[in-house]
Amino acid sequence: MAGSNNRLTPRQKMINLMYIVLTAMLALNVSSDVLDGFVQVHDGLNRSNSNVSNRNEVIYSQLEAFAQQNPEKGQAWYDKASEVRLTTRALYDYVDSLKLAIVYEADGKKGDPENIVNRDDLEAASVVMLNPNSLVGERLRHQIDGYREYIVGLMPDSTKRTNIAQALSTAPIQLKGQINPQLWEEAQFDQKPVVAAVTLLTKLQNDILYAEGEALGTLYAQIDAGDVRVNELNAFVIPQSRIVMRGGDYTANIVLAAVDTTQRPEIFIDGHQLQNENGVYRLTTGSTGTFDYSGYLQVQHGDGSVTRHDFNSQYTVIEPMATVSATMMNVLYAGINNPISISVPGVPMSEISASMTNGTLTRSGDGWIARPTGVGKDAVLTVTANIEGRQTQVANSTFRVRQLPDPTPFIEIANQDGNTERYKGGKPVLKSQMLKADQLQAAIDDGLLDTKFDVVSFELVFIDSQGDASKLLSDGPRFSTRQKQRMQQIQGGKRFYISNIKATGPDGTTRTLSPMEVQIR
Repeated sequence: MAGSNNRLTPRQKMINLMYIVLTAMLALNVSSDVLDGFVQVHDGLNRSNSNVSNRNEVIYSQLEAFAQQNPEKGQAWYDKASEVRLTTRALYDYVDSLKLAIVYEADGKKGDPENIVNRDDLEAASVVMLNPNSLVGERLRHQIDGYREYIVGLMPDSTKRTNIAQALSTAPIQLKGQINPQLWEEAQFDQKPVVAAVTLLTKLQNDILYAEGEALGTLYAQIDAGDVRVNELNAFVIPQSRIVMRGGDYTANIVLAAVDTTQRPEIFIDGHQLQNENGVYRLTTGSTGTFDYSGYLQVQHGDGSVTRHDFNSQYTVIEPMATVSATMMNVLYAGINNPISISVPGVPMSEISASMTNGTLTRSGDGWIARPTGVGKDAVLTVTANIEGRQTQVANSTFRVRQLPDPTPFIEIANQDGNTERYKGGKPVLKSQMLKADQLQAAIDDGLLDTKFDVVSFELVFIDSQGDASKLLSDGPRFSTRQKQRMQQIQGGKRFYISNIKATGPDGTTRTLSPMEVQIR
C-alpha cells in the first residue's frame, strides 16, 4: 500500500500562521481590521476543512472497496476506520454545536456562525465556555484529550504521533505577564471576541480532520495493497448522509472501485448522463420520504472495449427539527410522573431506547415518564439509538431532582354567572357562596405541574370583638357542622382565617400550608 499523503499543504500552513498572528494582535488592539482578518482566516479554514474532509472520504472509500473485494484481509482495517470516522464525527459535531451556542449568545437565536453581527462581543465565549455550572470548556478539553489519545494509539510512526499530540494539545498555557499557567479553555476563550472564539473552534475542527486523515492513511497503508489483485469492478455510491432535512441538499460521491485516475468513467443516473467528472451527484430536495435512484458507470478499456457497472441507492428526506432545552430548568420532581420527550433526528421512535439513574424511566406512547426517587440527587438520562445497525449513545442529560413545591389551598365557589371558580382568599366573598361550599381543596395549578393534593385537616379561626380567638376543627377535608354554624353567624365586613392546613401530595409527603384569610362581604 502507498504511504499516507496527509501532510499539511503550504496554504493550510499559511492559514495556521495567520491565525497565530491575529491571536497575538488581539492582545494589542481589537480593531475592525483584526476582526476582518479573523473572518478571512475563518473562511479559509472552512474551505480547508472541506478539502481535508473530501480527502479523508477518498481514503475511507478505498478502505471500504478493499474490504469488499477481500474481506478476510481488509475487513478488520475497515472496521477500525469506521470507528475512527464515528469518533471523529461525534467530536466535530460537538465543536459545531459550541460555535452555534457562542453565536447565539452574542447575536440571539437567529445568529449565524458564517455571518456574525456582534463580532467584537467579549462576553459570549466566556459565558458559554467558562460557565462554572455547565463546565463546557472543561468538557471539551477532556473530549479532545480522549480523542487525541485514541488517535495516537493507532499510530506506529513516532513522528505522526508527535504531530497529532502537538496539533491537539490542551496543556496549560503560560501567558506573558502571568506567574501561573492558565487552563487551556481559559486561555482560549476568556474575554475573546466572538469571531476569534469561532475561528479557534473552526481551527480545532481542522486539526481534528487532520488527525482523522492521518489515522485513515495509516490504516490504509497497513493493508499492504501491493498484494491485492482486482479482478472485479463494482460501482459504489457514497453519500455524505442518507438522511436529509427537507430543503437541504443531498450529496453523494459515485465512484468506481480501483479507479484509473487517467480516465474517468461516464456516469448515467435515471437515463441522464452526470455532467460532473468527479462523480458528485447533487439535487435539492422538496418533499419528505424515502427515494430510490439507480444508474450505471461506463468504463472504456485500453483495448477499446466498454464495460457497464450498475448501481442503485436511496436517500431519506425528513422535516427540519431541533431539540431545545433550558439548562437552568432541567428539573424533575420526586415521587410523581414527569413527562419526558425524547427524539433523535432521522431515527424512528422504535429504534430509540433510554435509561435513567435515581428513579425509573418508562415509555408512554410516543413519550416517556420519568419518576425520580431521591430528592437532592441528580438523575442522569442516557439515550441510545440504533443507527445503521449499531447501538450508539446519542445523549446524556442531567436533571436536578426536587421535592414538589407546596400547593395553594382554595375553596370552589359558584360566581354570579354560575361558573365554578377557585377562591384563594385575600378578597371579599359572599357569605352565601361560602355556605354553599362543601370542602377545602389544595393543588399546584401554575399551568405546568397542575398537581392535586389531598387535604387531611384544617382549622377555622374566628376572632371576636374582644380579640379572643376560637378554633374549630374540620371534618377531614370537609367543613364540619360547627364550622358551618359559625360561618352562618358571621356578619358582613368581618373575616376569619383557615389555618393549620394539612395536605398530602402524590409524592406521599404531608405539608402544612400557609393560612387563608376569608373576608365576608
